[in-house]
Amino acid sequence: MSRAVRGGRQHRRLARINGSSGTITELPSLGAGTAPYGITNGPGGNIWFTEYSGNKIGYVSTTGSGTPTTLTIPTPTSQPTGITLGPDNNLWFTEEAGNKIGRITTSGAIGEYDIPTANSQPEEIVAGPDGNLWFTAPGANAIGRLSP
Repeated sequence: MSRAVRGGRQHRRLARINGSSGTITELPSLGAGTAPYGITNGPGGNIWFTEYSGNKIGYVSTTGSGTPTTLTIPTPTSQPTGITLGPDNNLWFTEEAGNKIGRITTSGAIGEYDIPTANSQPEEIVAGPDGNLWFTAPGANAIGRLSP
């Protein structure tokens, strides 16, 4: 299992926690100006995460060296927050400042979809049992739905 570690000097790191021993191993730093935020399981044994301040989506293998790979979101300063594996086997994420929902394929292609309500500030996202993606939009005091 991997998890974002927040606070203090570890703010720019991910960590792997061994389920049987409880040992925590920090992974290589994501670099200055980043802040890991959302995290989810993805296809192929990868853990995917958002970098709120770094404007990136990243992933790390649960079986490899633990070196994160990151991809830059096209919309500058979009502040990605939530991320989930969608029913289409792509990763879907929210762009709080960009007012968009993004999709990233496992090969790294990124697409973005505008939210029609201005300043919605989407944060969390989840794949629902109905095959849709559901997201919070606190700036609009609403819950949104997207059909992938």
